[in-house]
Amino acid sequence: MDFKDQIKQFSERVSKLRDSIHTEEATKNAFIMPFLQILGYDVFNPLEVVPEFICDIGIKKGEKIDYAIFRDGSPIILVECKHWKQKLDVHDGQLLRYFHVSKAKFSILTNGTVFRFYTDLVEPNKMDEKPFLEFNIEEIKDGQIEQLKEFHKTYFDIDNIYQSASELKYINEIRHLITQEFNEPNDEFVKYFARQVYPSVMTSKVVDAFRTLVKRTVTNIINDTINERLKSAIAKNDAPIQEEPAPGTMTVANSNANNQDKEIVTTEEELESFYIVRSLLRNRIPAVRITHRDALSYFAIFVDDNNRKPICRLYLNSPTKRYIGVFDADKKETKFEIKTIDDIYNHSESLIKIVDVYLEAKK
Repeated sequence: MDFKDQIKQFSERVSKLRDSIHTEEATKNAFIMPFLQILGYDVFNPLEVVPEFICDIGIKKGEKIDYAIFRDGSPIILVECKHWKQKLDVHDGQLLRYFHVSKAKFSILTNGTVFRFYTDLVEPNKMDEKPFLEFNIEEIKDGQIEQLKEFHKTYFDIDNIYQSASELKYINEIRHLITQEFNEPNDEFVKYFARQVYPSVMTSKVVDAFRTLVKRTVTNIINDTINERLKSAIAKNDAPIQEEPAPGTMTVANSNANNQDKEIVTTEEELESFYIVRSLLRNRIPAVRITHRDALSYFAIFVDDNNRKPICRLYLNSPTKRYIGVFDADKKETKFEIKTIDDIYNHSESLIKIVDVYLEAKK
């Protein structure tokens, strides 16, 4: 069972059992410990997972945090747990104090249903007030599962997670602002559009009138986008499946008319694959230099958005077989069948090798 399936199964477990959980201790046993096990940590090994970890805070001695995950003799993640019915907002201050006196770089605040992940992006050694990753396990999205996977013992890398955390922090804040503006557009947001279509003075009455128009327009655009995606997905499912030509068989391209009828849709799974590749290569090259382009038959990942510097191609649209195509120094592509996008990790050496070729060529 791959990581995504384990998380989905855990999500079902939480939904099924939570009404039977009546204490904080039961929450830990039923939800938190299994969650840490899914992340690859041995909860019964006191050298790896330390329950009731002592954090002395100033003159307060013997202060304890629920769990500390250790690596090489030092804490790397602090975990504070609450009963699943409790709201987490009133407890983040307690975790902040623990974080300040610990060597751990990451902390988790959870009630077994909601999980919040923190680090120190704003000020070194001081836990941020806002989490860089937050999800409800019963509603977790595939993209969030891939972000969570970086905390798995097998893939845990402080630098990689820290860089991801920085990106997630700003993405989440921008997302929040955009959502806020879409729901209740402020005056500046409304004026930005109104000034470009309304020739007269922007009185408060005009701004209020345009506020309604802007909000309605945003809603219409979102609905239209969703409808187009649904139409595209339905058309794709209804289209006949074309068999791949036998090896060595020549194929003749149709006129562009056929291709123009097809719409390239970048799927969430393709984007997740891109993030996996980018995370694998962060130690070699800045993440911003790793780019992608989508095509009708494959999803391509490059260095510097340069088609002369391909890293790999992903063929994920077939309902039967899926492949990753990796390149060697001669730009020759070799395809390997993959069952899930997790199998991309099995080709990390080849991906790193081709990026090293491009970096060496630039010296």
